[in-house]
Amino acid sequence: MKGIILAGGSGTRLYPLTRVLSKQLIPVYDKPMIYYPLSVLMLAGIQDILIISTPRDLPQFQELFGDGSHLGLTISYTIQPRPEGLAQAFVLGKSFIGDDSVALILGDNIFFGSGFSHILDKCSALTEGGLIFGYPVKDPERYGVVEFNQENRVVGIEEKPEHPKSKFAVPGLYFYDNDVIEIAENINPSPRGELEITDVNMEYLHRGKLQVQPLSRGFCWLDTGTHESLQQAASYVQAVQDRQGLKVACIEEIAYSLGYINSEQMTKLAQDMLKNQYGQYLMDIVNEKETGSTFS
Repeated sequence: MKGIILAGGSGTRLYPLTRVLSKQLIPVYDKPMIYYPLSVLMLAGIQDILIISTPRDLPQFQELFGDGSHLGLTISYTIQPRPEGLAQAFVLGKSFIGDDSVALILGDNIFFGSGFSHILDKCSALTEGGLIFGYPVKDPERYGVVEFNQENRVVGIEEKPEHPKSKFAVPGLYFYDNDVIEIAENINPSPRGELEITDVNMEYLHRGKLQVQPLSRGFCWLDTGTHESLQQAASYVQAVQDRQGLKVACIEEIAYSLGYINSEQMTKLAQDMLKNQYGQYLMDIVNEKETGSTFS
């Protein structure tokens, strides 16, 4: 399975922070925002990843990650000339996806919760159809809302409905088979001129091939698109890390635990950051040789 991070857009809701800086490079506590979606793809076992961003911002991501080999990944890049909907990612990434299935995650979404790795293992094994998530929120009218039965089969999806049929919003993480390319290429732009991900999901639903994976109570999904939600996300990450002594979305730690890099490579990554707590944390992992108990 291939993975795509959609890190485009102008980030106008976060002005003036994003006037000269990509939203996805803004720090969420102690690491760039894009580390969080990247960690999700890594935990799903995906090593071949495409980052899509604007002509202005893409060079910054290339400087941050390079080709990804230092993390045991293969990272490539594609320009999004104009933001024309989430489903545009599959059109822009057509050659990258090739004949594979694909996961798409939005660059400003944060996921964290016990057992998430096991859920992602199931999702990344998808070979047919599409799989989306349902997350309970108190204000579902602000989101795409999914209605599903007890067998986790979707029976309806509505975009920002006035009278939601459930409290389950659709977060920005999606898994699809290779048919998603053809579907994305053939949907019509919405009235706002965008290729809507809801239309992709509806097509899978019409074909009888769309599943939903509910995220249980206590699981955390954060969208960091506003100043308020950005601050809330940073506070949440700090609280978890300070309490547990473990880092959320530490991509070096994940790469090491999954065997993508060895102790020598991990030590080299840590050396560049030994003057701060992040680098010291990486060295502690190497020294303690703990590679399997903290990555869920």
